[in-house]
Amino acid sequence: MKKSIKKIAVLTSGGDAPGMNAAIRAVVRCCTFHEVECVGIYRGLQGLIENDFTPLGPRSVKNIINRGGTFLKSARSEAFRTKEGREKAHQNLKASSIDALIVIGGDGTFAGAKIFNEEFNFPIIGIPGTIDNDINGTDFTIGYDTALNTVVEAIDKIRDTANSHNRLFLVEVMGRDAGDIALNAGIGAGAEEILIPEEDLGRDRLVASLKRSKASGKSSSIVVVSEGDQIGKNILGLAEYIRENLNEYEVKVTVLGHIQRGGAPSCYDRVLASRLGVAAVDSLIEGTWDVMIGIRHSKIVAVPFADTLAGKNELDKDLIRVADITSL
Repeated sequence: MKKSIKKIAVLTSGGDAPGMNAAIRAVVRCCTFHEVECVGIYRGLQGLIENDFTPLGPRSVKNIINRGGTFLKSARSEAFRTKEGREKAHQNLKASSIDALIVIGGDGTFAGAKIFNEEFNFPIIGIPGTIDNDINGTDFTIGYDTALNTVVEAIDKIRDTANSHNRLFLVEVMGRDAGDIALNAGIGAGAEEILIPEEDLGRDRLVASLKRSKASGKSSSIVVVSEGDQIGKNILGLAEYIRENLNEYEVKVTVLGHIQRGGAPSCYDRVLASRLGVAAVDSLIEGTWDVMIGIRHSKIVAVPFADTLAGKNELDKDLIRVADITSL
């Protein structure tokens, strides 16, 4: 039965991603468009348990579309993993007369949202916000495009030094068990090799490939390594192995780390976040929830939480072939 939605709360959870503020802005202003009240929840699911709520209106979200991070803050919540914590969160929502909740985050956030909906039959919509682009059911997640641009810009600068000193640079990028950032940024930055968890290159094959690159006339090389790749115990151990088996290069390591999460969101991420934010509110108003609002082939889609947690998006095999060909 369709439920009348008069007040919607929004929060950001898990790791921050550029474009989260743009998504919050879209949610708030779409609520105003539908004449629905909007409430912001600070510090994610933990703030939900601690009743850290604040009213939001169109002017509350002015001048944030260009800002990275999330002005509502984010935090991981161990308390929300417990039934008692979730019961407290539900009590707080009901006490504030909140009818529905929009959560912006990754798979951990969606797992919590799914359980919460099952326990309390409370309307929840998810918006995918993570730089890893590892959410099943959507082609892109908020923050991914910006992270790619940040990585490519950093590698471009590293290459200047690599060329000047005949060095081999191993550049570690984020991605956990997903190689999207490494693969796409590696192609975009012209890397000689790309190591991703989905494809096991192997240390010996990597060294052989680098030797061929050297023999072909390359005086420097860039190897992009996804943090989830298991070719070595860690990137420093991999660097040491290469030093022991390839003396043609001076080997250096750069871990880009959290600079990939920061910075002003790209235009694509701002537009994507705005589309998903509006669609999330529209979905609640129309009576559809317990879903993630994503994008497939440039069209907005609603994907059940259970499907988003069923697996990972498959990596584009054509991109792997492109990487192999263009790195010759």
